[in-house]
Amino acid sequence: KGRESMLYGWTGKFLRIDLTRGIVTKEDVNADWARDYVGGRGLATRYLLEEMDPTVDPFSPDNKMILATGPLTGTNASCGARYAVMTKSPLTGGITSSNSGGHWGPELKFAGYDMVMLEGKAPKPSYIWIDDDKVEIRSAENIWGKTVPETEDLIRKETGVPDCKITCIGPAGENLVRFAAIINDKARAAGRSGVGAVMGSKNVKAIAVRGSKGVRVASPDAMFRTVWASKKKLKESAGRQEMTQTGTAAILNPINEANGFPVRNHQEVHMEHGENLSGETLSKTHLVANKACFACTIACGRVSALKENDSLKYMVNTHPRNWKIAGEGPEYEVLWGLGGDTAVDDLVAVIKANFLCNDLGLDPISMGSTLAAGMELYEKEHITQEQTGMPLSFGSGETLIRMVEATAYREGFGNELAEGSKRMTAKFGHPELHMGSHGQEFAAYDPRTFRGMSLAYATSNRGACHLQAFTPDAELFSSPKKMDPQAAEGKAELVKGLQDETSVIDATGLCRFVSAGMDLDDYRQAVVAATGINYTKEDFIKAGERIWNQERLFNIKAGQTSKDDSVPPRIDEKSKLNEMLPEYYSLRGWTPKGEPTKEKLAELGII
Repeated sequence: KGRESMLYGWTGKFLRIDLTRGIVTKEDVNADWARDYVGGRGLATRYLLEEMDPTVDPFSPDNKMILATGPLTGTNASCGARYAVMTKSPLTGGITSSNSGGHWGPELKFAGYDMVMLEGKAPKPSYIWIDDDKVEIRSAENIWGKTVPETEDLIRKETGVPDCKITCIGPAGENLVRFAAIINDKARAAGRSGVGAVMGSKNVKAIAVRGSKGVRVASPDAMFRTVWASKKKLKESAGRQEMTQTGTAAILNPINEANGFPVRNHQEVHMEHGENLSGETLSKTHLVANKACFACTIACGRVSALKENDSLKYMVNTHPRNWKIAGEGPEYEVLWGLGGDTAVDDLVAVIKANFLCNDLGLDPISMGSTLAAGMELYEKEHITQEQTGMPLSFGSGETLIRMVEATAYREGFGNELAEGSKRMTAKFGHPELHMGSHGQEFAAYDPRTFRGMSLAYATSNRGACHLQAFTPDAELFSSPKKMDPQAAEGKAELVKGLQDETSVIDATGLCRFVSAGMDLDDYRQAVVAATGINYTKEDFIKAGERIWNQERLFNIKAGQTSKDDSVPPRIDEKSKLNEMLPEYYSLRGWTPKGEPTKEKLAELGII
């Protein structure tokens, strides 16, 4: 069970919920694991690797799901709002590390828990109600089938606690859409890899929490000094200021101008009217206000609204859901996935599709990318209108809106889209049109332009991901130094370093966006102040490397090999991946087949 000692930062407790038998137990967190893996993503993966068989079907009751906070979640550290969702992905067949902000993670800490582990499968639709020490499994039969906002409103009414925090799935998760998201606070998403579908497979609609306890830190004085120093850095940071002013969409125009903005399922790398979707255009035409997560000093979230005439556009739905005229987003990745990749340059259509993704519980990146693959299948006459039910035309806002809804409910061709682009393109005989790695769709950065991203996508443990190693920071924005985006030289070292850093950042419970003004040592100092454990810089980086290798080990046990460290033929011929991959394996201390050696695992203390 690890050391029995007073824990700071961490609560030291987690909930194990056996859904099959309806039993809730409260257990001590393994203190040694907390120290070695810091928390969040790292600690949860250690539990999964220790307790479950990585070869199980993702929709099997034997798959476990953990929602985990970090030691800084719920503290006064800037942007201490994050929690991670870890499970085996139905999209990739490997480990997930989906991450979300908002207020749910801090509320779980305030209730006294670092993690919630879901095991088995509930016999009927259920939700979890956590009210400090009282934890119940309740019937969700009256809310099954409801959208995310409806679900939150109904649970608040039923519990009688209007300010409880809720994370839940929409119809997409219930219908096992392989890229369904988990949504908290009505619009913050643990978005990628299909975590919502796993939650749906367990018959869990939501986890609602009310907490009244605080978070104990080892050194309040040191914590305040560290927090105020980092806030000063953030206040003065140009990157933070731009993100506050324009949100994540601030980078759309620069990425597009650099010919790194994939269009038409990566057939092109520049969008002719990309400025129609830019953060600047959004701010001028539809932005209502900024929105911040718990303890956030950036407020990159966008609240946008449709004008009266705009709200009447694209009324093509089978279900009466187009009433919504205001909501959160869209963020940069959404503007690309639902807009750029599908060649839809009508901002109204993209905003409306984003609202639907939030309400129905869909990952907009995989949604848009999978639809774009379907559009290319249609464009090249590999599928017909008889099969799709309507023209799947690039640039059609009508197609975008209808197919988002159809996917969430697995209606018509939406049933094919719900499987993700890898399975869909393979079914129709053209697997080469899947633009992704490890079964997950690429994000909004073309790896032929930013060649570091080809290595980042190919080696990402959760499938193609921009967040685990964002190389355009160096390749376009010259941070921390300028690197030639077309060169292979130095990219293996860059990607490895970024992967290790983001792994430990995810473990802390802080948002990665504070990196706009803080460096990794600022994160470390906050963790030291909160936990009382004197992590050195080397300890901190080693924790990130430990997490990365642990996830790789899970994926190997799940059946993935170095052959999965790949990009599609369209990308591969121009990516220089074959030059970077052997060096990457060597830097990691892995075999030429991409497997961690016994020596490396021993060095990291991974059993």
